[in-house]
Amino acid sequence: MYAICLALFSGKAHMYILMVLFTEATTPFVNLRWYLDVAGQKDHNLYLYNGLAMFVGWLIARIILFVYFFTHVYFHYDQVKSIFALGFYGIMTVPPTLAVMNVFWFWKICRGLVRTLSKMKMHTANGKTD
Repeated sequence: MYAICLALFSGKAHMYILMVLFTEATTPFVNLRWYLDVAGQKDHNLYLYNGLAMFVGWLIARIILFVYFFTHVYFHYDQVKSIFALGFYGIMTVPPTLAVMNVFWFWKICRGLVRTLSKMKMHTANGKTD
């Protein structure tokens, strides 16, 4: 809400705010993973496909997009400085904090994906197919 209010009242930094809000595109995958886990469907193919979609979505929306975000801020820093103080400090603090959390969670997603795929490989090697 803070970011949307800044964009509406200031008329500046719309692109940066939209880039950060675009990260929420991964939320349905996170929610579906939770629902499947609670329903005891971790062995179901949908759980695996959702995990793969979450990995790809997270990579694009929360890792690659943030690299582009920070690159853009770096190359257009003179324009970023011209934003009013509250917006400038918001751009300089909120996205880096989110980026650290996104990298941490992406690392956990990668570990979980490797674990799940290795389990499937072991099941297939043992002749156990569902």
